[in-house]
Amino acid sequence: QLHVAESGGGKVQPGESLRLSCAAIGLTLDYYTIGWFRQAQGSPHEGVACINSFDGNTYYEDSVKGRFTISRNNAKETVYLQMADLQTEGQAVDYCHGIRTTTAYWGQGTQVIVSS
Repeated sequence: QLHVAESGGGKVQPGESLRLSCAAIGLTLDYYTIGWFRQAQGSPHEGVACINSFDGNTYYEDSVKGRFTISRNNAKETVYLQMADLQTEGQAVDYCHGIRTTTAYWGQGTQVIVSS
């Protein structure tokens, strides 16, 4: 059973932008710290960005600082990852992960392809 669902992936060229969305399903998303993770084929999940539930502080992996922005709209129960100036990173699946104390949920992922 899904509790968070990603959308917004697609194929873009290097330098272009995408906005990913992570929507809550049957839970109050603002109680959860939300992270975005990327997984290339054959590789482990890598953390990209995170936004805290209690203070809204954000954290970014070094390679995306200044290009990616994570934000949340609690009224819409949605967290966004705005990705700008996408590099030639090939094909990967981006996942949303929500965690609150001992409860955690993964989404089903949305594919992002950056290729010329």
